Amino acid sequence: MTTTPGYKPDTRFFGHPWPLVNLFGVEMWERFSFYGMQAILAYYLYYSASEGGLGFDKTTSLGIVGAYGGFVYLSTIAGAWVSDRLLGAERTLFYSACLVMAGHIALAAIPGATGVAIGLVLVAVGSGGVKGNATKVVGDLYPAGDTRRDAGFSLFYMGVNLGAFIGPLLTGYLQDNVGFHWGFGLAAVGMALGLLQYGLTRKMLPRISQEVPNPASRTDIQRVATGAVVAIAIVVGLILTGVITAKNLVDAVIITVAAISLAYFVFLLRSNRVDDAERNGVKAFIPLFLSQVAFWALFQQMFTFVAVYADERLDRTLGGWEFPASWIQSVDPVYILIFAPVFAALWTKLGPRQPSTPIKFAIGTMGIGVAFLAFLLMPAGVNTAPLIGLLGIMLIFALAELCISPVGLSVSTKLAPRAFAAQMVALNFLSISLGTALAGRLATFYDQDDEAPYFLILGGTAIAIGLVVVALTPMIKRLAPAVA
Repeated sequence: MTTTPGYKPDTRFFGHPWPLVNLFGVEMWERFSFYGMQAILAYYLYYSASEGGLGFDKTTSLGIVGAYGGFVYLSTIAGAWVSDRLLGAERTLFYSACLVMAGHIALAAIPGATGVAIGLVLVAVGSGGVKGNATKVVGDLYPAGDTRRDAGFSLFYMGVNLGAFIGPLLTGYLQDNVGFHWGFGLAAVGMALGLLQYGLTRKMLPRISQEVPNPASRTDIQRVATGAVVAIAIVVGLILTGVITAKNLVDAVIITVAAISLAYFVFLLRSNRVDDAERNGVKAFIPLFLSQVAFWALFQQMFTFVAVYADERLDRTLGGWEFPASWIQSVDPVYILIFAPVFAALWTKLGPRQPSTPIKFAIGTMGIGVAFLAFLLMPAGVNTAPLIGLLGIMLIFALAELCISPVGLSVSTKLAPRAFAAQMVALNFLSISLGTALAGRLATFYDQDDEAPYFLILGGTAIAIGLVVVALTPMIKRLAPAVA
């Protein structure tokens, strides 16, 4: 651990800095609202009007869910720019959470497709600001070289999953018993509670999180504002002329995110504000980025393919009672709550002897591939798949997630160039954005009558990518010793 004279680490929260409590809490409530809404979103889109839904066809609905998820993580770029150039991470986090609450209110109060459009845009932009900046502030709690960092992110991830566990249970229950808009309304209440908690405790956060590391000039602000207006005008024009439709929205998001990701890497590699050591760190992140894309393209099918599977293939009867299909979304967070402390303790105990970051990425990517292959063991037929089988597959999902998701958050702060700290975190989230959008598109290829190729191709590809990362690990370590 890097130390300075007189430095004494803060260990008041299970061996970690006390301000982690605040970030744990606000992220818990934000995830409560986010996952509570997302758990019922696909059903709201493709259920018939008589069931309280909008009656879209299933393929379009899954594409919209994937496009929305991709847009959430794409929005981290805007949140990162505002943080790095205008407000600092802490204030950006607060205002972004306000947007999330407004989006849930729109979903609850405005009927039909109009409410969906307004609500999802507000939630996506707000969540993008929350995600990257919450991660940045967690990273600010630990000095360079502090071996508690990965464990701290695992504890932070527990807050994410506590909210993700409770949210779908309560919103799913309300949706099943009194209607979708009550579920969306509860998501808004959850975010309001998060804002209240955050407002009461935000003063404890580190001063560095309030600083603007690279303040924008008036010219920079005018240039970005003009670019944003032009981009919005182009998107609106493409929608009005029918070039972008609900059916191909997910493809537009995939292309956009891929292009932005490439541009981001080129920018960071060529910027004169990035020194040679930092540039090597960005190069080392490229294979890790691609590994994460593959992981999230499968994992985020939790809200597309798995949501439909739970609705149509899973036997959901328990003692004669059928539980809501959306409750399956709470299974993964339960596993994370159980195993995140185990992984955190394991990484802390192993210290420098723990697997390197690239190996953790490889394990996570191969693990999600194994989970998809495990679907081949499930019986065919409508609502015949046993709950115990899906619970076992979801356990593999969760263990793979713990090897890659909190570690991805951590490595993005380790390798971030000093001038672009929050934006490097945003680049990490772009891998999730691209993977999530791909999850929406890939789910449309699932054929219940011929499902083996789907699981074999996706599972086998993920395992192969994980093996490639293993082979590249020595090179990654040479480029960026911090990930060793």
